[in-house]
Amino acid sequence: MYEQVSHSQLNDILIALQPQLGEHDLQHFYIRLGANFYAIHALFHTLYGERADFQPQLQRLVETLARQYIARSNALKQQDMAREKDHSWFLSQKWVGYALYCTEFAQDLPGLIAHLHYLQDLGINMLHVMPILDCPPGKSDGGYAVRDFRKIDPRYGDLHTLATLSQQMKQRDMLLTLDVVVNHTSDQHAWAQQARAGDAQYQDYYYTFDDRQMPDLYEQSMPEVFPENAPGNFTWDATMGKWVMTVFNDFQWDLNYRNPAVFIEMMDVILFWANQGVDILRLDAVAFLWKKLGSSCQNEREAHLILQLMKDCCQVTAPGVLFIAEAIVAPVEIIKYFGEDAINAKECELAYNATLMALLWDAIATRKTNLLERGIRSLPNKLERATWINYIRCHDDIGWGFDDRDIVKVGYEPQAHRRFLTDYFTGDHPGSPARGLAFGRNIKTGDARISGSLASLAGLESALEQDDAAAIDLAISTILLLQSMTLSFGGLPLIYYGDAIGTLNDRDYVHDESKHLDSRWVHRRKMDWTRAELRNKPGSVEFRIFQGLKKLIAVRKEISAFADHNNRELLEVDNPHLFAFVRFDILHAASRVLVVGNFDTAAQPLPLAGLQRAGLLKHATVRDWHGGEILTLAGDALMIPARGFYWLQT
Repeated sequence: MYEQVSHSQLNDILIALQPQLGEHDLQHFYIRLGANFYAIHALFHTLYGERADFQPQLQRLVETLARQYIARSNALKQQDMAREKDHSWFLSQKWVGYALYCTEFAQDLPGLIAHLHYLQDLGINMLHVMPILDCPPGKSDGGYAVRDFRKIDPRYGDLHTLATLSQQMKQRDMLLTLDVVVNHTSDQHAWAQQARAGDAQYQDYYYTFDDRQMPDLYEQSMPEVFPENAPGNFTWDATMGKWVMTVFNDFQWDLNYRNPAVFIEMMDVILFWANQGVDILRLDAVAFLWKKLGSSCQNEREAHLILQLMKDCCQVTAPGVLFIAEAIVAPVEIIKYFGEDAINAKECELAYNATLMALLWDAIATRKTNLLERGIRSLPNKLERATWINYIRCHDDIGWGFDDRDIVKVGYEPQAHRRFLTDYFTGDHPGSPARGLAFGRNIKTGDARISGSLASLAGLESALEQDDAAAIDLAISTILLLQSMTLSFGGLPLIYYGDAIGTLNDRDYVHDESKHLDSRWVHRRKMDWTRAELRNKPGSVEFRIFQGLKKLIAVRKEISAFADHNNRELLEVDNPHLFAFVRFDILHAASRVLVVGNFDTAAQPLPLAGLQRAGLLKHATVRDWHGGEILTLAGDALMIPARGFYWLQT
């Protein structure tokens, strides 16, 4: 869009930049900058226009974009242009993700490279390597307390090793995802050290205060993220002689995005990693980017403006790179991180569907899908050029962040229902086979979240302890049922490392002083490669889970209706234990897949009359895409096995 004021300023900026740009070919940079500059200028002005240094900071921002474009390899620039031509490439059903900790999975980056064949065997083509940047030993928060944004932790490797990983993955048509922690730094980061030394410039990179007056005002409306381990939101730093905002842990200092220098520094970091061959950048803790007195300091409008500005800037320099919004917030808020009032994503193309994840676990505990269906219907439609990351487990805990109104509508009392879920998944509810641990228990409210591996939460750990063959069968069916839902629902499915071989909880973390207060380490155990080899041994638990999941992934990739184009319709099937939806190919409307899952521990009938009136299952037989078998539709119902599912071609 052309607008005289902003483009007049752009001309001045480019004239001043010209001597620095030299003889570089900047044709595509200039085209993209011209196309995006009105939005960049408008957003930067909204955030920082009242500052006296607005103009020089804007100049510095454009200099940063140009410098990183020049540093971008020709191969990556060609990739950018290819993805611009096929701008919905990431919505394909062919992408399946996998998340891992480098140390726990394979010790280091060379080890990870050596195990890429394992991921390919499973059918993975998008790999999220959890934080590998330099962090202080013992105070890393699992890699989210970064000491140096441009350095890989030496335990894992270096930039050269990462380049080898990226190259190896591109040869295998795999996407690389890395984290950038945009909300905070380690208290040992160079900026924090300079702030400690009394440098006012770097003290303004954070929220620092001489006394408790302002922190106390903030605390009146700010919730606690980790009430057990890190109560409060401020920490006294004796060396600096100031209070500093620390929303997560006392060693993680929140960045002050009211300062444009902070935005430019972090934009430079984002583009640095884009230039290392990273395809997708996971932006951590984006809900916390803007702090406003009198608010919860989460999901503020300015946080969204910052993300929009980051996306516009990235589209100038590295348009082939996608953003993931790491925002585990209420359903009504998470949808906003795609960007409101738009068709295409103007903030992040990808966001975690924590709501679906928690609702699926609710259906396992209750054996009913009432809340699952209600919660999904309450989610607004996503944008066209955006998609969910759907998952069952990840490195984090499980929170019961359902809308209270949805809980009430299906007949539960919100607080009592959440207590039931906590009791069920910690194994405290009578008859529960789950073996999870409480996380972040709030003594004041009684609320708690859940830690635990997929297999242990699904009942495999207790079944193996009891050597109960029927319980083992049910647990494996539960695992595959849950994975079948994320693989067919629409979006990019993400498998957590170890889940493909039924990895159980690891309680040894309690003996590690740096981990013993954080129960999430129970599901962050080291990959057992001896057990992984059992995936090739017929009859073993590992074989049954791995081969079952491998088949699911392979079949998913063949079903064009599973691409994510808002092409899903939930169905009411008159059985509270079943969850059903239909997926259709937007180019071939007659190509439809009926997905149905049974969350009960007994076989359940799928009534046919209503589905047939809707134009589904009208023939005497139907093919199950997943199992490959032809099912006969005799009578008025189709039986769905206990914790079973079908992908029916209809």
